[in-house]
Amino acid sequence: MVFSSVPFLFYYLPLLLAIYYLVPARFRKTRNLVLLIASLIFYAWGEGKYTVVLLLSILINHFVASAICRSDKRSNLIIGISLNLLILGFYKYAGFITSLFGATDWNSPSLPLGISFFTFQAISYLIDVSRKEAPATKSIINTALYICSFPQLIAGPIVRYKEVALQIIERKESLDQFSLGVKIFVIGMAQKVLIANTVGETADQVFSSDASTLNAAEAWYGLCAYTIQIFFDFAGYSNMAIGLGHLLGFSFPRNFNTPYSSLSVTEFWRRWHMTLSNWFRDYLYIPLGGNRVSQWRAISNLWIVFVLCGFWHGAAWTFIFWGIWHGFFLSIERLGLANFLEKLWWPLRNLYLVLAISLGWVLFRADSMTHALQLYQALFGYSDASGSENLIIINARMIAFMIIAFFLSTQQIQKFSRSLIDDTALSSASVQQTRSSKIVVAQGITGVIILLSLLALSVSLIVGNAYNPFIYFRF
Repeated sequence: MVFSSVPFLFYYLPLLLAIYYLVPARFRKTRNLVLLIASLIFYAWGEGKYTVVLLLSILINHFVASAICRSDKRSNLIIGISLNLLILGFYKYAGFITSLFGATDWNSPSLPLGISFFTFQAISYLIDVSRKEAPATKSIINTALYICSFPQLIAGPIVRYKEVALQIIERKESLDQFSLGVKIFVIGMAQKVLIANTVGETADQVFSSDASTLNAAEAWYGLCAYTIQIFFDFAGYSNMAIGLGHLLGFSFPRNFNTPYSSLSVTEFWRRWHMTLSNWFRDYLYIPLGGNRVSQWRAISNLWIVFVLCGFWHGAAWTFIFWGIWHGFFLSIERLGLANFLEKLWWPLRNLYLVLAISLGWVLFRADSMTHALQLYQALFGYSDASGSENLIIINARMIAFMIIAFFLSTQQIQKFSRSLIDDTALSSASVQQTRSSKIVVAQGITGVIILLSLLALSVSLIVGNAYNPFIYFRF
């Protein structure tokens, strides 16, 4: 079940909210139980038997966290992290690892939905408890709710335990928070349905074609479409998850901050999938020494982090080399390229960033390294293909749409979208002192009209369109 689907929007979510709010707020444990049961149903809807894996993860981490609280032995933390990685490794990496040793007959099990995300959340729980940044919960219901709460269960954002430990037991739902959640959810759904789905069909058409027969125009056409798709697909999903959290009284961390407006790859990773970047920074990069060590040691730590980041995304050489790609750019920027970039006109710096990231998406999207190399050959004109074999029509309207979509991901447009959901910006005393009440009211009405229009358009496309993938569901 995906958020932008008829079953979720018209059946699951309304029923959950009705039951959840019928329980009086003072019965917090009961509300948590309702949300936990709903989350398990949400997961079982698509995964069935693999719900057992999720339950096993919950049991292991609950009892290991309790053991960490009883004893400061580091071995408890090591055992807990090892068990989490063992489960993740078996389902996600066993086939890839055995193939390295020539075992091509390994029958890999299918990948449980969201296992990479809920495993990292579970590890966060153990580490935060070990560091005494948050107390372990005595209730297995609360442990389970943290690990498998449905809004962020499948594809993030990766919520660390210390960020929501108090919210699990003390959150206070309010009408303002609920209203904010609706607005964020609608914007996220519009990003996903109106933009990502629209360009996604073009990206799929190009990337599913025989790459050796693509000409340069077709290759760049598909790459631009995928560059737009992956941002609005993942950012849209994250915003829907954050909005759903607000509907239930939770405040989840922001996951994207106009990453394509960045002026370097280093800055990009401060803005893209921020919860994953922060997870690797706090739980791997800093423990390895972070920036406190020599420059070359810090660079080697960056390479370790990004190779593992690529491997986290998928058990394939394409993802490993995608991590290496980013490690390379981060390294050369640290070694002096950043100083050179600062002297350039900012549009040139942004062009460098967009080209570096987009070319990296080839590795992320390609089916194999051979496929990726063929795509690079096509992009740079080393393919002799005329492109006629693929029947790919480069649509001028789609190009215009992609240009508009790219600008919709920039800072100025994002500031405007935030004004649609920021009620305080319209009601604060300082604003009302400088603006007439008519202007304030007009802005409020305009925001409501825009959001209702986005909702109506999104729902109409969801009802009538079968093309509705989520890119990060496969991780």
